[in-house]
Amino acid sequence: MNEECPDISVVVIVHNDEARLDTAVRSVLEQTLRGVEVVIVDDRSTDRSYEVARGLAERHPGRVRAFRLDENSGGCGAPRNHGITQARGTYVLFLDSDDVLERNACRNMLEAAETTGADLVSGLCVRVHVDSRGGKEVKWYPWLYTRTRTLESVSELPDLLVFDTLSTNKCYRREFLVREGLRFPVGIHYEDLLFSAQAYAAARRITLIPNRVYDWRVVDKATAKSISNRRAEIANFAHRMEIHRRVDRLLADRGLSELKFSKDVKFLKHDLVLHLRDLPFRDASYREEFAAIARGYLESIDRAAFDEVEPIQAICAYLLRESDWDNLLPAVDTLTNRDKISSPLVERDGRVYWCAEHIDGSGDTGDTGDAAFARHVLDVTELGYHTKPVEKMFLRNILTGYEKTAGITGTVRLAGRITNPLGVVPPGARLTGELEFGARRKGVRFQTFRFPVRTPRHEGASIAWEASVDLAHGLRPLGVVDAVWDVRLRLGVDGVRTTTRLTASEPGLAVGRSPVRPRLTRLVAGHIEPEVSARGHLSFRVVTRERVEALVGRGARGTPGRLVKSGYRKAKGVRRKLTSGATKIRVYHEVFSRLPVKKGLVVFESHLGRQYSDSPKALYEEMRRQDLDFDAVWSYAGRPEGFPSDATLVRRWSLPYLAALARAEFWVDNQSYPLKLTKRPRTTYIQTWHGSALKRMGFDEAEWKLRTRDAQEEQQRVLDRFDRFLIRSEHDVRTLARAFRLKERTLLRVGYPRNDALVAARGREEETGLRERGPLAAELGIPDDRAVLLYAPTFRQHGDKQRRFELPFDVERFADEFGDRYVLLVRSHYLNHVVLPPSVRGRVVDVSAHHDVTPLLALADGLITDYSSVMFDYALLGRPMFFFAHDYDEYVHEGRGTYFDLLERAPGPVVRTEEELYVALASLDEQVVKYREAREGFVAEFGEYDTGTAARSIVDQFFSQWRRA
Repeated sequence: MNEECPDISVVVIVHNDEARLDTAVRSVLEQTLRGVEVVIVDDRSTDRSYEVARGLAERHPGRVRAFRLDENSGGCGAPRNHGITQARGTYVLFLDSDDVLERNACRNMLEAAETTGADLVSGLCVRVHVDSRGGKEVKWYPWLYTRTRTLESVSELPDLLVFDTLSTNKCYRREFLVREGLRFPVGIHYEDLLFSAQAYAAARRITLIPNRVYDWRVVDKATAKSISNRRAEIANFAHRMEIHRRVDRLLADRGLSELKFSKDVKFLKHDLVLHLRDLPFRDASYREEFAAIARGYLESIDRAAFDEVEPIQAICAYLLRESDWDNLLPAVDTLTNRDKISSPLVERDGRVYWCAEHIDGSGDTGDTGDAAFARHVLDVTELGYHTKPVEKMFLRNILTGYEKTAGITGTVRLAGRITNPLGVVPPGARLTGELEFGARRKGVRFQTFRFPVRTPRHEGASIAWEASVDLAHGLRPLGVVDAVWDVRLRLGVDGVRTTTRLTASEPGLAVGRSPVRPRLTRLVAGHIEPEVSARGHLSFRVVTRERVEALVGRGARGTPGRLVKSGYRKAKGVRRKLTSGATKIRVYHEVFSRLPVKKGLVVFESHLGRQYSDSPKALYEEMRRQDLDFDAVWSYAGRPEGFPSDATLVRRWSLPYLAALARAEFWVDNQSYPLKLTKRPRTTYIQTWHGSALKRMGFDEAEWKLRTRDAQEEQQRVLDRFDRFLIRSEHDVRTLARAFRLKERTLLRVGYPRNDALVAARGREEETGLRERGPLAAELGIPDDRAVLLYAPTFRQHGDKQRRFELPFDVERFADEFGDRYVLLVRSHYLNHVVLPPSVRGRVVDVSAHHDVTPLLALADGLITDYSSVMFDYALLGRPMFFFAHDYDEYVHEGRGTYFDLLERAPGPVVRTEEELYVALASLDEQVVKYREAREGFVAEFGEYDTGTAARSIVDQFFSQWRRA
């Protein structure tokens, strides 16, 4: 190495970290690139850090130099700045004494800089949790580093400036730092945010590389918090806000104002959230000072940024800006516990809002524009809280009282209030309650202890409760391995139950030790005391005696402890291996498939186990109706509710599921059993399929054609498992059968069993001249004087993470225009879901939760769809159909393509806009007459084998031998 001009200078800063400094420096000295020097800067440590640094310099002359500041700076800025001054390399990197460089970091970054001429090269940082059991590693914003790319300006990739604000995973051209006068701010925390923003903005070229370069070593259980994690100090938040203001000014000065919007979004999603979560643990004076600091900056946030974050994040930011603590603290509870409903909510003009305040302009300013913004932010209709029954709700339960009872040893009185959103718990409901104590560590949850709650009662917008808990006699922990006990309140409402946690949001409310009798005698522990979990919930910790703690600690560290830990880890590993997908597939083939096939065993599945529906259901019920002697197994995914009680239910992919498939005489489903499972020769697979095709399928799809030969052959092996494939028309032969490359002998031209009911319904209607609605109409609350329309769109991939999609028309407008004539049933695809506003209640009904669509089709007087295959089924009823193809060009030309032009062949009006849809819906009678001939032709072409006898025909061909004598 050239001592005067090394390739790279790595500036290592240290303060009171003598134990780890050597490891950090060694990670530099052991780089595969030899032309690297180490510049150690000690921030006036009070331990031996500087002596360690000098020793390293003496052992590695010319490669390590050590410097010491005259006084402690209290941050990272000053020592790094000194390191820049002392650096001699062409490039500069920064390393903290508790972290390490990846072995090839310098070589990879130098090569990228020299190849591209970049002022700044950035690589992947990985957070290594050094005290985690499994060596947990988390990549730092890895989507930025999926490939090598060079930017001429950071404006080409705003996420880089917004998210990767570290200074330590970067290599800087020293001449660039000098030319731009780049230095870290001193006397203020979060200096990385400003320095990295300055560097990004000034760099003439930036190169990103996909290589791991920096290990950020995190100690989760450290006794001393890092500067950035000292969020209990209000100065910490003040520094963060000041840095953000400086970055905003920098962007404005550099002409990069367009980047501020992305930065505003990240501030609301991340920076602010970090501090908001701590607010329930802070006192009133801290909260007020916090709000005062935040308010000014929140005013500078682009209001459009509120639309780019999660609703609860936007709500918290808005309420903080308004210093509305009564509504903010419950909102923070939901921010921390995402499924929790923490507000009583309010319904106004058919919309649901987080709170009643602010939305009517009655605040301090009364500004109508502010009220409109408040309504926009506080509107939670789309979250669907109003659609949930009480047993599906996770309600906030705020602890309002906690006191040790005088004169009664070990008894604690607790009181609280449970949120009652939109009055989901009605005033006349029968209420019951009990407190349940359970050990937090699942492996030792041998027993739960329950205590009665005095009759819960309505108290304003909440449900109030009290309970007396005898901890001394009613709670019996072991005392060592079950140190922490969580508390839940089970609230019963008219026989159904919902579970709540006790939120302790008032600092200092729950305090004081109580005696307890552990089962391992009082030599282990004699007291229990309340504590608040990181999520704000009340729990209790057994106070273990110091001698026992020391004994247990020595045992855990000694040979017996190591053996126990090793055995536990091995057992967990074996369990993971036994329950992995690969192991299950191997067990299926090597164990279950060697068992004899069981005569009369039939496994049914519909839509990958998500539903009890479709042709498998219709065939199963026909087999039951004929009283066949067989063993039925139904597969379910998720929850088993709604599946038949007279069948054996197995969870999809469970071992009992695999055993049933391996031994079954028949498989019956409408989509596909797991692809990796080979069907045994003595098993007959009846594939009912789930609909005729408008969209191109199988090997007719461009995506399938582009797959490798091996991939296509593997897919064909899956399709070749079908022994019989149901056909409802020759259209299916030309499309599905050809696309799946099925042999002629596989095709079963009998129609779909699910459509037998529709054919029968039309026959009865034509014979009697009457429309039979049946019990479903009453169940859905449909008045006799309303016609029923069913909206059933096809699957949409562009929903959010919850697979929610936006209806392509204004459902409230629909209800206002047609609510006195029609009830609209909305049936989303089973892979999507939709949330309806409460304003349309009774006029528009979400029926997506109904397993089977066939009864809904039979009920509907008209169908609205787009490209869904339900069009082929509903046509059998001879009733009006409307095709709302609002995105036709995109769907047909940018998607998989279609087998025919819907615009030409649709047996009903095809409309593109909401206005056209409403015009078409004006008269059902007119549509009945106008498109009668088109519907009959549609049925003749696409449903010629749907004659109403499909289920009976299949039973006769395959299961007649099981008829009882």
